[in-house]
Amino acid sequence: MFDYIIVGGGSAGCVLAARLSEDPTVNVALLEAGPADNSVLIHCPAGLAVLAKNGQANWKFETTVQPGLNGRRGYQPRGKVLGGSSSVNAMIYIRGQKEDYDHWAAEGNPGWAYADVLPYFKKAEDNDRGADAFHGQGGPLHVQDLTTPNRLGPLFVEAGRQAGYAVNPDFNGESQEGVGVYQVTHKNGERFSAAKSYLTPHRGRSNLHVFTGAHTTRILLEHKRAVGVEFMHDGEMKELRAGREVLLCAGALQSPQILMLSGIGPHQHLVEKGIATLHDLPGVGQNLHDHIDVVQMVNAPQLTETVGVSFTGLVNAVRGIFEWRKQRTGMLTTNFAEAGGFIKSQPDERTPDLQFHFAIAKLVNHGRSTVLGHGYSCHVCLLRPFSRGSVRLASKDPMAAPLIDPNFLGERDDVERLVRGFKLMRTVLQQPALAALGGKEGPRSAVARNDFEIEQFIRDDADTVYHPVGTCRMGPGPLDVVDHELRVHGIQGLRVVDASIMPRVVSGNTNAPTIMIAEKAADLIKAAWQAPT
Repeated sequence: MFDYIIVGGGSAGCVLAARLSEDPTVNVALLEAGPADNSVLIHCPAGLAVLAKNGQANWKFETTVQPGLNGRRGYQPRGKVLGGSSSVNAMIYIRGQKEDYDHWAAEGNPGWAYADVLPYFKKAEDNDRGADAFHGQGGPLHVQDLTTPNRLGPLFVEAGRQAGYAVNPDFNGESQEGVGVYQVTHKNGERFSAAKSYLTPHRGRSNLHVFTGAHTTRILLEHKRAVGVEFMHDGEMKELRAGREVLLCAGALQSPQILMLSGIGPHQHLVEKGIATLHDLPGVGQNLHDHIDVVQMVNAPQLTETVGVSFTGLVNAVRGIFEWRKQRTGMLTTNFAEAGGFIKSQPDERTPDLQFHFAIAKLVNHGRSTVLGHGYSCHVCLLRPFSRGSVRLASKDPMAAPLIDPNFLGERDDVERLVRGFKLMRTVLQQPALAALGGKEGPRSAVARNDFEIEQFIRDDADTVYHPVGTCRMGPGPLDVVDHELRVHGIQGLRVVDASIMPRVVSGNTNAPTIMIAEKAADLIKAAWQAPT
C-alpha cells in the first residue's frame, strides 16, 4: 500500500515523485515502463543524435495515415526511460507566451493564468544568469546558455536581424518575439533532464520507491474511485494499491490510452474494443494537437565545424568524445538546435505564431536518415494550430500502441500559415550573414518556388516537432477530462498531470511547461491532504 502511485516516470512524474516524497510520512511509488537513465547517450547532450538513429529509450510510435501529409504516417517519438522525453529531447528551455496561460484561465480554469503559473516556473528553475522578475535560482532544474556554442548560431541571429527581426536575449522574459540563442537544460556539460534534476538526488529516500520496466496496464477502480494500478513487471502481472491518489503522468499519447484501458472514456469506443465502461467520459483522447513543423536543409560542405558525416566530421567527433569525457566541454555539448526565434506570419498577428529552430547539422527524417557531408538546417513550426485529432485504442491489449491521429494540416488556416512561415524562413536563410557561407538550399525544397509548390513540399515533408498535448483537456466543459485541480471528472482519487491536460498547446517547446504543471499539481495534491488545523 502506497499513499500515492505515480504512473509514468517522465518530466511530470519525476517532479511529483520528488515533491510528494518531501513529506517523510507518506509513501510514494513511481512506475516507469522504460529503464533507468544510465546510458551515456542520454547524459552527453549530442548523444541525442545517436538515440534518434537507434531508437533507444523511445516508444517509436507512428501516427495513422495523415491525409494532410499526402497519406504519410508521421513519426511520434516519446521517451521510454526515467526522465521521459526530457531524457531524449533537444533540451531547449521555453515556457511559451503569457497569453497562452491567460487563455487557459479564461476557458474556465482558475489558477492557471500567467500570474499564477510564473511562480512555479521560477520555483523549478536554477538559471545560471541569476534570479529576476521572470527567473528563479536555486530550483532543481538547471538552465543555462550553451558553454561551447557553434559559431553558426550567432550568424543565424544576425541573419534574422538583417531580415528585420529584433534580437531577443531572453525568450522567457518580458516578450517572446524576436531571434536569439536558446537556453538549455544543461549542467556541467551534461543533459539535465527531469530525472537528473528531480529524481536522482532523492533516490535514497526510504519513502520513495521507483519501479522501472513497469508497464501500467490499467487503473484499478472501486465504486468510481481509483484504488491502485495493475502493471506488467518482470514478465508478471502485479498490482499496487493507493491509499490516497493515483497520479497519471504517462503523457499526451498514453495517459488517455491507460484511461480507456481502465474503462474510463467514450462509451461507444470502449464497447467496440470489448472493454466494460466503468465511467463514460467522452473527452478522453479528444483534442489531440501538436506543433506541425517543416525543415529546410542547406548543403555547405565547406562548413566542417558543423556536425556531419565526412572524414573531417569523424575526426571532429573523436576529438569531441575525448574532450567531453575529460572536460565536459566541446562540440558534444551541443543540443543541435542552438538558435531560433519567434515571429509573426503576418504583421497583424497579436503575438508570434511561428517558431524557428536553427540546427548545426543537416537533418532529414528526424535525424534517423544518414546524410553525407556538412551543412545546417532550419525548422519552422506552427505554434497555435487549429487542427484537432484524437488518440484511440487499437485494441484492448495494453501492450499495443495507441492509434494516434493528430489530423495534421486538417484546417486550411494551418496550411496557409505554414506556407507563409516557410517563405519567411527562406528569407532569413538568404540574408548576408548566412549567404556569405556559400551554402545551397537542399534540392527537395529548392524546387518549391510558388505557394502551390511550397504547400506540396510541406505536405510531403512536414511532421511533428514533438509537442503533442490536449488529450485529457482541463476545463469545465462536456468534453473536458480534468478540472482545474487536475482531478478526473467523476472519479475520486485520480488526477492526470502531464501535457495532456493543456487546453491549448503553449507557443513553444513543451518540456518546461510540463514541469511547471507538475510543480503546481504537487502543491494542489499536498493542500488536498493537509491535516486540518
